[in-house]
Amino acid sequence: MYKFYLILFISGLSSTILRAQTKVSGKVTDKKNHPLQGVNISIKDSYDGATSAADGTFSFTTDATGEQSIIFSLNAFQTQEQKVNLSGPLTLNIILRNDISQLKIVTISAGSIEASSEKNNTVLKPLDIVTTGGAMADIVSALKTLPGTQQTNDREGLFVRGGTGYETQTFIDGLLVRNPFYSGLPDMPGRGRFSPFLFKGTTFSSGGYSAQYGQGLSSALVLESQDLPDRSSYSLGVSPIGFSGGLDELSKDKKGSFGIEADYTNLGPYLNVIKPKFEPSVNPEIIGTSANFRRKTSKTGMLKFYGYSNWTHMGSIRPSFEYEGGKELFEMKNQNVYTNLSYKELLGNDWKINAGVSFSTNTDRITLDTMPKNPDPLKIHNLSQLAQSRVMLTKNIGNFSALRFGGEYQYAVENAEYNGYKANYTDNYSAAFAEGDIYITPQFVGRVGGRMEYSSKIGKMNLAPRVSLAYKLDQNSQVSLAYGDYYQKPEQQYLRFKPDLDYMKATHYIASFQRVANNYTLRVEAFYKKYHNLVKTSPDTATNGTGYAKGIELFWRDRKSVKNLDYWVSYSYLDTKRNYLTYPYEVQPDFAAKHTFSVVTKYYISSITTNIGLTYSFATGRPYYNPNLPVSEFMSQKTIDYNSVGLSVSYLTAIRKAFTIFILSVNNVGNFKQVYGYHYSTDALRREAITPNIPRFIYLGMFMSFGIDRRQETIDNL
Repeated sequence: MYKFYLILFISGLSSTILRAQTKVSGKVTDKKNHPLQGVNISIKDSYDGATSAADGTFSFTTDATGEQSIIFSLNAFQTQEQKVNLSGPLTLNIILRNDISQLKIVTISAGSIEASSEKNNTVLKPLDIVTTGGAMADIVSALKTLPGTQQTNDREGLFVRGGTGYETQTFIDGLLVRNPFYSGLPDMPGRGRFSPFLFKGTTFSSGGYSAQYGQGLSSALVLESQDLPDRSSYSLGVSPIGFSGGLDELSKDKKGSFGIEADYTNLGPYLNVIKPKFEPSVNPEIIGTSANFRRKTSKTGMLKFYGYSNWTHMGSIRPSFEYEGGKELFEMKNQNVYTNLSYKELLGNDWKINAGVSFSTNTDRITLDTMPKNPDPLKIHNLSQLAQSRVMLTKNIGNFSALRFGGEYQYAVENAEYNGYKANYTDNYSAAFAEGDIYITPQFVGRVGGRMEYSSKIGKMNLAPRVSLAYKLDQNSQVSLAYGDYYQKPEQQYLRFKPDLDYMKATHYIASFQRVANNYTLRVEAFYKKYHNLVKTSPDTATNGTGYAKGIELFWRDRKSVKNLDYWVSYSYLDTKRNYLTYPYEVQPDFAAKHTFSVVTKYYISSITTNIGLTYSFATGRPYYNPNLPVSEFMSQKTIDYNSVGLSVSYLTAIRKAFTIFILSVNNVGNFKQVYGYHYSTDALRREAITPNIPRFIYLGMFMSFGIDRRQETIDNL
């Protein structure tokens, strides 16, 4: 696999042709001479172009020559096409006019929140994520401030609308990511593996997502990787817990680029100062490397590769519940590799193709030992591999409508070994999908589609219909409805031992109202979700678990009322119950809180080029299992309410010619007591609260970028 990619790199670079570059610059305004920010400027049928800055100016270079067409586009304005002759430096001053039809066009929005810097209904940009107080620049941690999500900081995954973390799937350029989180220790959350700056677009769908994607009962996190960089740059990061470095090199002909990154993290020095709840058996270490490659294959085609490798070693020693005076050892070594190669091209006659292949492998080597009672520690070796391919064709119909159809194939290997005992399986999974966005009028659109899937391990096929409708009420407001069926294979640890399992199923019903104006966003959404065939492990029967989730959510964002202040408020009410695993009947599960609330504020102090972010998060107590209670009171007790305040301070400056950011990030600033549940001994006589291993984490770092001074770009996006 690596040799194939290496050959691809070399052949792509060897085909580079150096051409003369022409500079195109200018300014875009409206008819009242107000500058327009965010206008997309591009040479027709090519990737050459730029986006206008806050003052309306733009600049880019191109190797195109002769007569060309430059396109200027911005939501709510008429797209303008300007004929030019590229024989030397060119300056253009463009006036865009309001487009009545574009002002009224409706988009599908039920269940989905766009977080793309190119969308009019932007919610979170990459800089929003890294400046969210307490998020520590983690995509999933920032998403937990949005409605529908849970503050489950004692386990891995993004828990959405009454669903488990397994029910949320992550996709990069359309391809599934099997292990999007770092492997962690028990009762500790796994951090996401990806930097938000790797992606130009993020769609967080809390339900009712497109038929393009499958195998997620509750939610889809869809990430679209960056294209070519503006120019070459180099980066360096330093902090008390590690360092990182990388480069992004743009080819001389501006048609290709490659990048590499490496980072090393060691929490040992930090834990020597800030003592954790549990003693580390080894100093937690993470080594990461990544590489990317981009190449224009034609005026409209793009080939992209992204891959990374991570090595993790960590462990903890905690008091034993079962043996007084004894200790429990949990030590884990993880190796994860992910590769993604994608291709997109305009085929003519309004057809477009998106295709991709991916391979990933994840290995966990775990040692469990009760010291000193157990002379023979338990050794666990888990191996997961996934190879996949995907192709999708899109046909534009008229000005707004589109038809999409395609298919995908996955080959999965799941191997588990416990002190010599093996439980392995393979699965051939295939899917086909078709979907159309049909504009009945510019104010009324319907999305109708379906997805068909087959798993060789389960030995069955399923068919999942999905429908969404949206109607534009006025220039800024719309209502949406969505319905759909969603299927997912049970988790690997259950498929290994129960060969008769069926697909789990969830049916979604969603109604939403959305108002998006300049610098304001309001969303109100109600949902109902019905679960079928959830996995039951006790009694030992087939997948007959049931459940439901229903609720209402509110999101409000304001970036205008107070100068330099940006804030958003999220609230979720969730009523959910399920009967799965060892549950005797339907109850509120231990990962779900009935009420969650977040306030995120960001204030930019221009005089000292500093951004301050403050986040407050609240959740009502979650149920937990007390074995001392009768079955009739199963999961009847709840933890204390969850409270947390996160702080982020970013100072922007320059050191010589390097754009530099100093970052201070603190979670749980107020050192609130946080209890996620309780562990009980086998005889139920002893219990221990599940609390954070480090109640308050403080991070201080410096990041330098050479080659591009991004201070003004950063300021414009704060």
